[in-house]
Amino acid sequence: MSPITQNPFGIHTQALDLWQRRADVLANNLANADTPGYLARDIDFRKALAAAGGNGDGNLPLQAPAAGQIGDGPAAGQGFAALAYRVPTQPSMDGNTVDAQVEQADFAGNSVHYQASLSFITAQIRMLRTAISGGQS
Repeated sequence: MSPITQNPFGIHTQALDLWQRRADVLANNLANADTPGYLARDIDFRKALAAAGGNGDGNLPLQAPAAGQIGDGPAAGQGFAALAYRVPTQPSMDGNTVDAQVEQADFAGNSVHYQASLSFITAQIRMLRTAISGGQS
């Protein structure tokens, strides 16, 4: 079987999952920007994608901390790289390490990466449709 039929989207399907997970983490950081003692978290995308693609078959394994649950439990770190705490750039009196401007910038950058992966997948689908239909609409 040719590689195009095995996984026509390449690494972009896994990347979309990671970009989505990172968007959730960054949104959570922004939502807790004023929570005393909250520690900002993030995902190292390179490590997470390497861990996600490490099983060789191109599929992300579903990890659940308990039956019927999906979350940030111990099993979540097996499919995705575990969340890491951010090093604070500015000390705060209440122990909160969220810098709203950094989080907003990272969120915007993450959105661009997510959209790029989505655009690639959409282009691949169009290409496959054209190949299947013989270029006829």
